Amino acid sequence: MEEIGIVSYGAHIPRFRIKAEVIAAVWGKDGAAISRGLGIIEKSVPSIDQDTATISVEAIRAALKRCTLNPVEIGAIYVGSESHPYAVKPTGTIVGEAIGATPDLMVADYEFACKAGTAAIQTCFGFVKAGMIEYGVAIGADTSQAAPGDALEYSASAGGAAFIIGRHKVIATINHTLSYTTDTPDFWRRAEMKYPSHGGRFTGEPAYYKHITNCATKLMEKVGSKPQDYTYAIFHQPNGKFPVNVAKKLGFSFDQVKQGLMVPYIGNTYSGASMIGLASVLDVAKPGDRIFMTSYGSGAGSDGFDMTVTDQITKLSRENAPTIAQLVADKEYVDYGQYTKMTNLLFWE
Repeated sequence: MEEIGIVSYGAHIPRFRIKAEVIAAVWGKDGAAISRGLGIIEKSVPSIDQDTATISVEAIRAALKRCTLNPVEIGAIYVGSESHPYAVKPTGTIVGEAIGATPDLMVADYEFACKAGTAAIQTCFGFVKAGMIEYGVAIGADTSQAAPGDALEYSASAGGAAFIIGRHKVIATINHTLSYTTDTPDFWRRAEMKYPSHGGRFTGEPAYYKHITNCATKLMEKVGSKPQDYTYAIFHQPNGKFPVNVAKKLGFSFDQVKQGLMVPYIGNTYSGASMIGLASVLDVAKPGDRIFMTSYGSGAGSDGFDMTVTDQITKLSRENAPTIAQLVADKEYVDYGQYTKMTNLLFWE
């Protein structure tokens, strides 16, 4: 059977951070209690000149540094985000130009809350499998928004990851993928509105838990696997509690989840969240390791993936780009005033 899957990967996380306790202090809240409750210590903050486009470019450049692929061989670029810098002007064209891709290129921007990036992986996988392209780039990146004082402000952060999907020198085969989708309005932002709204506790059940549980269960039924068959498991991480809870509910252990659990240290990067988790796993993965990933996007849906790491990963120049651990460790703290300036938090028209 022909192997199709991940050829290379890269990520980018802004180096600025703000602690959850600093945000809480501004609003007269108990910062320690909020941090414990959400399972978030701090989050990444994009600088004034960082957006989804610049994060995407840095992520795919990191992926290209790790492999020998010529950008002109890329046949498609799909960027998943809910914070594209332009309402009408694709992010993907900026990425393609920046890396020197050929104009003979399929490009589209995706939006499905926090699972737009994994939908991009599925699209690239399908095109490669159909023989329409040799390589496709799937990116999940965000500089997520949250209204001042809203519960989301403690988690909404910035970052992204890029994956090159192809059929040659595959480091992790995508054995199977499927999705589970319903119309569940747990989170939304109307056109022209600066900040999103959410359904409070409704975002947990029946939104997050229902979709991830159903998608994950159906995927394991489809491939005939069980949680114990996997070395690593990655679930969408809007906070530090949800992915751990859903993993336990499905029968996965914390040891399987911890390598991909980045939200306590960088917050919820939305479309980048599960993909940064996958990048963290690939940073340490060994041949034969089996990876289970289920993303989640409000609105609502989940994409599930069953993957196996190949011997090719030992030949990938992983050291040519920063690991997730290195990106997380490279940080500089800002106060709330600097944070509002960098994120244009208080601007309105």
